[in-house]
Amino acid sequence: MGRGDKKSAKGKRTIGSFGKARSRKAIKEKIKRTASKKVGATATTTAKPKKTARKKAE
Repeated sequence: MGRGDKKSAKGKRTIGSFGKARSRKAIKEKIKRTASKKVGATATTTAKPKKTARKKAE
C-alpha cells in the first residue's frame, strides 16, 4: 500500500479523490472540532504573572 493504492488514504490524497478511506464529511467534521477547541481554550486560560529573579545578597 502506498501512493498508487486507490484504497488507502495516502493513495487517495495523491490521486485527489475521496471515498471510504478519506471522506469529505469526516475531514470537515474534524476541522470543525479542532477549530472550536482552539477558540474555547484561548478564552478560558488566564495569563500567569511572570516570576521576578531574586536579588543576590552581597
